[in-house]
Amino acid sequence: MIKVSFFYPYRENAPFDIDYYCTSHMPWVAGLLGSGAGRRTQASRAARRVLRPTYIAAGHLLFDSVNAFTAAVSPHAKAFSADIVNYYPDGILPVVQISDVRASS
Repeated sequence: MIKVSFFYPYRENAPFDIDYYCTSHMPWVAGLLGSGAGRRTQASRAARRVLRPTYIAAGHLLFDSVNAFTAAVSPHAKAFSADIVNYYPDGILPVVQISDVRASS
C-alpha cells in the first residue's frame, strides 16, 4: 500500500480554507476516484501555535499501488489542480510525496 501526500507550502498571509478542503474538495476527489482510491482520505492544517510552518496543510490518500494511483488520478488531474484556487489562493501547487505504508508493531 502507498500513501500519497499533498503538502501545501506555507506562505505569509496566504489563507488556506481548510473547511472547503475538508468538506468539498476531499469528498469530491474521493468520489471521482471511486474504488480506485484507498481506504480513506485525510486532511490536516498546521497548528496555529506553530510559527512559520513549512506547510500550512496536508491531504493524504491511500492506494494499493502507484499504478492504482496513476490510473485513478490521471483522468481528473486537471480538474483537481483547477480546484486549488478555491481553497488556496494563487493556485500554489502542493508538494507531492508517495510513501510506502508498512505496519509497525
